[in-house]
Amino acid sequence: MTTKTKKEQRQRRQARIRSKVSGTAERPRFSVYKSNRAIFAQLIDDEAATTLVSGTTEKIEKGTPTEKAAVLGAQIAKSAMAKKIEKVVFDRGGNVFAGQIKALADSAREAGLIF
Repeated sequence: MTTKTKKEQRQRRQARIRSKVSGTAERPRFSVYKSNRAIFAQLIDDEAATTLVSGTTEKIEKGTPTEKAAVLGAQIAKSAMAKKIEKVVFDRGGNVFAGQIKALADSAREAGLIF
């Protein structure tokens, strides 16, 4: 058995999650991508292949990366509520549900999103 790189392991987890998670107009997919520099989040309707709401931590100036993720979660939830979206399906993108990803999800829940 060959050892896999971190990138390959994350891609396998991501494919496994995406095989089970799909977004609709009523319940879009809350997709999260984490790079070394920033976190990107989108609400996606997979049936129509459209992005309904998007945001990134690159535009948030102050705070630690975890604090920025929490602010992003609240911003996404606020934008979703403005478009009358309350329920979403969370897609963590193969990342571990801890740290910045957890902060983003918790703040989105506190702001009113249900997942």
